[in-house]
Amino acid sequence: MRLILRILSAIVITVAAGIAILTFLPGQKIAELAAQQIEKQTGRQVVFGGDVRFSFWPTLGIQADNVAFANADWAGPEPLLTAGRLTIGVDAADLIRGDIRITELTAIIPHLNLETREDGIGNWVFEGGSSDAPADGTASETGGDKASFAIEAVTLNGASLRYAPFGQDVIEMNQVDLSLKWPDPNGTANVDLTLRPAGKPVRLQGEVGRFKSFLLGEVTSIGMSLTAEASKARFDGLADLTGAFDGRITGASEDTRALMAALGMEPVEIPRGLGRKVLFAADTTYTPDGRISLRDLSLSLDENALRGGADLNLGASPMQVTAALKGDVLDFSALDALGTTAGGAGGGSEASSQGWSTDPIDASMLGLADGQISLDVQGLKTSSVTLGPSRLTLKIERARAVLSFLPVQAFGGSLQGDLIANNRNGLSVAGKLQFANIEMREALGQLAGYDKLNGEALGTLEFLGVGNSMDQIMRSLDGKGNVELGKGFFTGFDLQAIMDPNGGNGGTTIFEGLSASFAMADGTLRNDDLRAALKVLKAEGEGRVGLGAQDLDYTFTPTAFASETSSGVSVPVRIRGSWFDPEIKPDLSKLVQPKLDEAEEKAKQAVRDKLSEELGVPVETKEDVNDALKRRVEEEARKQLLKFLGGN
Repeated sequence: MRLILRILSAIVITVAAGIAILTFLPGQKIAELAAQQIEKQTGRQVVFGGDVRFSFWPTLGIQADNVAFANADWAGPEPLLTAGRLTIGVDAADLIRGDIRITELTAIIPHLNLETREDGIGNWVFEGGSSDAPADGTASETGGDKASFAIEAVTLNGASLRYAPFGQDVIEMNQVDLSLKWPDPNGTANVDLTLRPAGKPVRLQGEVGRFKSFLLGEVTSIGMSLTAEASKARFDGLADLTGAFDGRITGASEDTRALMAALGMEPVEIPRGLGRKVLFAADTTYTPDGRISLRDLSLSLDENALRGGADLNLGASPMQVTAALKGDVLDFSALDALGTTAGGAGGGSEASSQGWSTDPIDASMLGLADGQISLDVQGLKTSSVTLGPSRLTLKIERARAVLSFLPVQAFGGSLQGDLIANNRNGLSVAGKLQFANIEMREALGQLAGYDKLNGEALGTLEFLGVGNSMDQIMRSLDGKGNVELGKGFFTGFDLQAIMDPNGGNGGTTIFEGLSASFAMADGTLRNDDLRAALKVLKAEGEGRVGLGAQDLDYTFTPTAFASETSSGVSVPVRIRGSWFDPEIKPDLSKLVQPKLDEAEEKAKQAVRDKLSEELGVPVETKEDVNDALKRRVEEEARKQLLKFLGGN
């Protein structure tokens, strides 16, 4: 019992003595001792410019106003850290023994002035500390004063920050919060940092192994998580103070536009399919000059998944990109970079009358990066085209993009060549393509909403258009091309029925072959050599198609009843007006009547008899032929050609 009383008495006396020491120990003296220890360990002077008070709560230690922590010798004259108020927490037991062990630093409304020099070292790396300071932060003897130094926690609330990386633009931020817990001077530090580059919080939480070595510029293991607007990411690997790192990064963003805004970047409206939502994973290497290497890359852009590798140079202007990617079927059907035609696939007649879109085309994305991307995919869908297995290469240089088909499988055949978009001095588009075994029903159906021409085609196409809207581009088109088809047919248009009421094909024109070439200038396509061969007929065509104005003036001339003694009867049909409501009528001013052998009246009469039989009316004179042909052609041509063009 006496032993217990003695122990309790000793404890009471010790506590009372400690309280007495703490009560009568001046705060200014503790501040001076703390400043001496900080300077000894860091080589930086601490200046207390205001009142210094001893505090018991919430932190045992001192509270000092107007505190400044000196900068590195090579940096500018501004202090590294200034604070309106700084709370320095000390360990009570060590303080009673005469030691100053700093356990906590809390700064209210501080300002951090950070910068790096040419070798990448920052002014927060302390190089001027006492060489006899023990590495483990334990006590050392200096001038007979025994003292120990360790900071277990640092808290910055509402800090402002100025960061000047060597040779780069200065970055300034406000409302920065930092919580650093470092209980073991030679161990791991836990970091909780919140930045607000554009007002929205961007939070970094993680662990830095061997934090003391990290502060000295050595490479250290790091595990860090990032949380921002609708986004999160994780890094596990190695890093140093220069910003260089090597490790595995995984991340996801539900709204990349919001993420860009939160990071202080200019938000870009990203089309669906190019990354409104992103999933990302890659073995990543980054160097302070802005170079990034991505290997074992897995990338999901909305519903599109890619894999492969890439190298980026973020320090270049514009950004440099080199990538080799593979994927399954990519869906870019939401893309409409060149505007939407009112009369395109699926468009009704009411919308069609409005012509091409005059909305401005935003081609600014062409200037975001330079480089080369190769793509090997199982398929690709756009708003107007569906491609099969394809190899493509995209090269971008100074806002000029060249998409090369190497080749691609399209419309049942193959397509190769280049498509070009150039936004250096206003937008222009161009192409030089070759195609073979293209199924015209599939191609025209996807590109123009027209599916009545059947047959395999081969040919070439070259074009150039200039303008900042689809309307301007279509009205400026220049170029040329040709197309050849083998056996095929038109549905909804019976050419033979126009000439032979008893010999039609039930609403279908069957041809043995078809060929044409064309030239384009100022948005107008001209063709004068259309040739189509049928079993009992032949047909020719010539005229113009207004690609920009969406009108046409084309004469289609079928020829029937040709024989050894007659060149046949040719009935030109002229189609004029809007694409969507054309005027269709026979052009009897160009009617070519049978050329009969004047010496053979018998042959002439045979032709008349044949015409009477074919046209279903008596034909005895020249006027009979004209009247019969006019009635027959006006009736059948309008009926058949309206079906052909999709009219009623």
